[in-house]
Amino acid sequence: MAVEMSIQEYIRERSDRDGFETAMFIYQSALTQMGSRIEVLNSELNHMHSYNPIEYVKSRLKTPESIMKKLRKNGHNLNIEDMIEYVNDIAGIRITCSFFSEIYFVADMIARQDNLEVISIKDYISQPKESGYKSYHMLLSIPVALGDAKVPTKVELQIRTMAMDFWASLEHKIYYKYEGNAPDYFERELQECSSIISRLDAKMMTLNEAMKRIEGDPGL
Repeated sequence: MAVEMSIQEYIRERSDRDGFETAMFIYQSALTQMGSRIEVLNSELNHMHSYNPIEYVKSRLKTPESIMKKLRKNGHNLNIEDMIEYVNDIAGIRITCSFFSEIYFVADMIARQDNLEVISIKDYISQPKESGYKSYHMLLSIPVALGDAKVPTKVELQIRTMAMDFWASLEHKIYYKYEGNAPDYFERELQECSSIISRLDAKMMTLNEAMKRIEGDPGL
């Protein structure tokens, strides 16, 4: 039977390789397993209800440079212990949906899955950031099966609409170009764009619901 242990314990007791490399291998494994769960969920919904709420899924593993930058920024030590404890988005998955109502539906379906812990939720849709950023964040813990060990590993899941994703992509580019000190003009324009996107998402969802009523499709 597999023994449950932390990443730190696994590195100490099971790995004879570089600790950082082993930790990143575990995070990548968590991404693979979480991605498989999402793929199966979407396939199930399509098979059972001919319904695909998920438009696309993208995963990424944080780079060593980005991890160190985040640790420095938040005043933590540059070691594996602080990395595992304080950097929650080393393994990240983004789900993009067509309509914002589907965001909560997908989040609920994922939260109900067996052998998966929801550590925290940040709903930036009902409470957007001051910048105008909107997304639904779930910090999850998924057990990674590694031979004779089971290692709970954090994965950050972001769920947003295509319109929200377009906005966030542009904000990300501006943030890195100006290193977090963008001119006020950009901030005002981004906030206005966020308002426009909110109206667009609402309008698109209204049209979709009207189409379902006409077709006699109650949806999910």
